[in-house]
Amino acid sequence: MSTPPPTCWPTLSYQDAPAAIRFLVEAFGFSEHLVVPGEADGEVVHCEMVWPEGGGVMLGSVVRSVGEVEATRAGAGSVYVVTDRPDEVHGLALARGATEIRGLRDEDYGSRGFTVADPEGNRWSFGTYRGA
Repeated sequence: MSTPPPTCWPTLSYQDAPAAIRFLVEAFGFSEHLVVPGEADGEVVHCEMVWPEGGGVMLGSVVRSVGEVEATRAGAGSVYVVTDRPDEVHGLALARGATEIRGLRDEDYGSRGFTVADPEGNRWSFGTYRGA
């Protein structure tokens, strides 16, 4: 059985989208799939980041030079990412500068996970819980 392609994409905005892309790759292990630069230096109109265990997120610059709808303010997002490797991702995230919000722990409902903030304040929870 193969995993269907993702049909739900959390979307985040960043003041410094190129730095956010590097952070998501280095601190969490996402892969850069598609980056559409804007007209201004350092502007990202659209970016798709793929999670190696399935799914992904989209992101872009808060300020966009093209006719996009107004972006969500930076740091306003929260994303939950399913992983079978929470201990590994937790260690990598902290080593690369993520701010710990909730430490790595086992939950009563059988999940193991943690929550961190990226450099612009978006919250990222990683855990083994796949939903009911």
